[in-house]
Parts: sequence; structure tokens; C-alpha cells
Amino acid sequence: MLGPVAADTPIEITVVLRRRTALDPDLVTGPGTVTATEFADRFGAAPADVELVVEVLTAAGATVTGIHPGSRRVLASAPASVWTEIFDTELTVARSEGLPEFRSRSGELRIPATLDGIVTAVLGLDDRAQARTRLRMSPNAAAAQSFSPAQVGALYNFPAGTDGTGQTIAVIELGGGYDPADLAQYFTGLGLTAPTVTAVGVDGATNAPSGDPGSADGEVLLDIEVAGALAPGAGQMVYFAPNSDRGFVDAVSTAVHATPPPAAVSISWGQAEDRWTAQARTALDQAFADAAALGVSVCVASGDHGSGDAQPDGGRHADFPASSPHALACGGTRLLGSPPQITAETVWNNPGGGATGGGISSVFPMPDYQATAGVPARADGGTGRGVPDVAGNADPETGYQVLIDGQRRVVGGTSAVAPLWAALIARLAQATGRPLGLVHPHLYRGIRPGVAQPGFRDITSGDNGAYHATAGWDPCTGLGTPDGTALLRTLR
Repeated sequence: MLGPVAADTPIEITVVLRRRTALDPDLVTGPGTVTATEFADRFGAAPADVELVVEVLTAAGATVTGIHPGSRRVLASAPASVWTEIFDTELTVARSEGLPEFRSRSGELRIPATLDGIVTAVLGLDDRAQARTRLRMSPNAAAAQSFSPAQVGALYNFPAGTDGTGQTIAVIELGGGYDPADLAQYFTGLGLTAPTVTAVGVDGATNAPSGDPGSADGEVLLDIEVAGALAPGAGQMVYFAPNSDRGFVDAVSTAVHATPPPAAVSISWGQAEDRWTAQARTALDQAFADAAALGVSVCVASGDHGSGDAQPDGGRHADFPASSPHALACGGTRLLGSPPQITAETVWNNPGGGATGGGISSVFPMPDYQATAGVPARADGGTGRGVPDVAGNADPETGYQVLIDGQRRVVGGTSAVAPLWAALIARLAQATGRPLGLVHPHLYRGIRPGVAQPGFRDITSGDNGAYHATAGWDPCTGLGTPDGTALLRTLR
């Protein structure tokens, strides 16, 4: 700790409110959807709750800067002294090795008695970096065997006659940026018309490329280029937010409550579950539940550090937000072949070079759709949500050919799998003529332990550390990698 935050330091926060009524579980898991307006009227924040929160904050000296009833958020700004008084907490300046200074909140966060039960989260007092990227660059520019995204789509038999036309893919980024000239050059080189890509700033962040391929620019361009090459007809909305729990929640909430809503959201950022506060995990999981009710599928990278998720205790850790039961968790494989033939595919695990994340959640219970999948118990004997759900090519040595800040690179990581699945979701939504939302009940329908699911290539070789691939679902590659055309048949 470096000392207290100066009393006059301006701080912006997001206050998350309770729902007006509980979200209908059938709306989350079923095929029905509602519009953003209908959602706000039924499940958003009650007008009386919003009015009271605004009244309490302004009376204390804060300025309300945004009200979003549908996503139940009130945004406000005030000097640090106002927030420490309202919430009876302490704010200090801290530094962690290798990271810039950040604000840290210490002590219990107390909600004013008049707002007790109304406010479910207060985000932004602590602004430390919450998540990290999920990409891996191959040290060898040529790699063992690299692919264009379109070649991977061909190997995974993405459905013919689809390109995502009429759909939107939302991409969440917590840093970096892109140069439109890079995108034009990249897609021209692939013989494709560049998709329409629009940058959206959240909480003061902007599209801010650094020019360094090793920076967060690599994540941004990987996501856009993989999604754009596999679903060139879909528009992309790229949401840039600060790398904090507040920025993450605000970016996702803004994206899923957009009008019209996207077909899919791609997220390639995360962190071990126990590195999040309970209120931040809950707020983000609820935003994903909102997405399902609105017909939006949320695709999240499962992590690049194997079953331990780079945590120092040497134990098993699932990555969040991939471990949310409302997210389609995307694991990674090592893929070899030449379109249209896959010659070999195993779990991605390169000693010293990354491995697919996967495991059993310690905070989310096992969802109904996984009840008969054969999800093993945790090391402590408990049960929980199994991660990942699905997989795709992620080994940087069999990675994706992309263009980052003018430089051609081969990149892997589960970062590439989230936009791959988001693109596939967009094409499936185009083909079926309807949004897919929480697609899990379709993917897991009729599942039994040790039995491959229709529409998937079952990966049965390899491990991610503590877990080994087996027939059927496993905590390395989930249900497996897609056969897009077969998946379309099951959805129809």
C-alpha cells in the first residue's frame, strides 16, 4: 500500500440494482426471447428503486451520470471522500508487481440502510486490472502448421450458404485497439470484403491502438479478424472498456442490451474465479442471464494456463467468466489437417507454452443441462459447473494467421476460440432465422457420460494438467470441436 487516496480524487462508480421481478428461468433456457424494452419493463430496475438510489447519491454530493433501468445500473461520479462516507470504507493507492498503481478498497462495504436490499453491487471503487487476455503468439512465425481462419472454418464444416449476414457480433475488449487500415489490408488479402466494424467507448475508454503487436492490440485484432473472416457478412460492434470489474460489467451490459441485440458476444478476457469479488461475479453472471433472455449467446475463452489457471497454490481453478453457467465456455485443441480433412486433433497442452483452461467451478453449481454429462467432482468432493462446454483450435503452433499493427503473426490461445464460436453462432442464427440465446440445452440434449454428442468431433487424447480427455464431455475440451453443418441439423 502506498497511502490513502486523496479525498478530492474524482471517482466514477456503477451501482447495480435488484431486478423488479425475478428473471423467468424458462425465458433464459427456452427458445423464447423478449425485446430490450419488454425486458426493461419486466425485469429491469423498478422506477421507485432508481429514484431512491439517485436521491441518496445526489444528497450525499454525487453526480449521477447515467441511468440504465434495463440493465439495472446507475452511474455516478463524486470525490473519493463522498464514496468513503456513503459506503463506510477505505480507499488506498496500491501497486502490484508489473502493474501500474491502482485504487484498492479495504474493509467491509456497507450499503446505506435506506438502500439495503435494493443495491446488489457497487463497482469502481477498486480499479485494479481485473482480467487478462487469452492469446498466445507462436515464437515461430511459420509455426508447426498454421491456418487462415477460413481454413479452420472449412475443417470444422461451417454451414455452406451462410456468412452471418443480418447478424451482429459484439466483441468485448479491455484495452488496446485497431487501425482500420490493418483490417482493410487483412481482409483484402483473404479475398473478402471487410465487415463493418464499429468501436464503442464505455466508461471513458476508446479504441486506442498502441502500435505494439505484443500489447492488447494483439487481442483486439485477433478477435476482429477471426470473427470477421468466419462471418464476413456480420457487423461487429467492438466495446472498449477499462480493465476493471466495473468496466467489464458495463461493457457486457451495454452490449447485450443494445438495440437490436447481437447474435453473439465474444469475450477473450478472464481471471481465476477466486480473484473476483462475489458481487462482481454475480453482476457479470446476471448480465449473461440478461443476454440469454434477449436471445444473445455469450462465448467466453476458458483460459490458457491449464487446470491451474496460473494460480500460485498449485490447485485446480476454473476461469471466470467462462465458468458462468450462462456463458458458452470455449476450450482449446491442437489441430492438424488440410481442408476439408482433419488428420489429428488433441487437447492443447504445450509444456511451457500454454494449455487449455478447464475444470469444475467452486462458486457456480452444476447447471441442469450438465446433470447427465458425467461432470466429475472437484478435488474437495463438491460438485459444480463444468468448464469448458465446447472447443476449437487454440495451439499457437497450429494457430491463426492474422495481421497485428502491420505485422503478420501466428496466434493461438482460447482467445481465438471465443470469436470462432461467436462467428459460428452468427451463421447458425442466420440459417435458422432465429436467435439462439443460451444454446447449451440444445448442445447437451440427451447427453450421457462417455458418449459423443451429435454435431461434435469428440476429442479423446491429451490433458490440461489435472484433467484428461475422455470419450464424451470432459474438463479439457467439453463436448469437443464443432461440425457446423451437423450442428445446424440438430438446431433445426
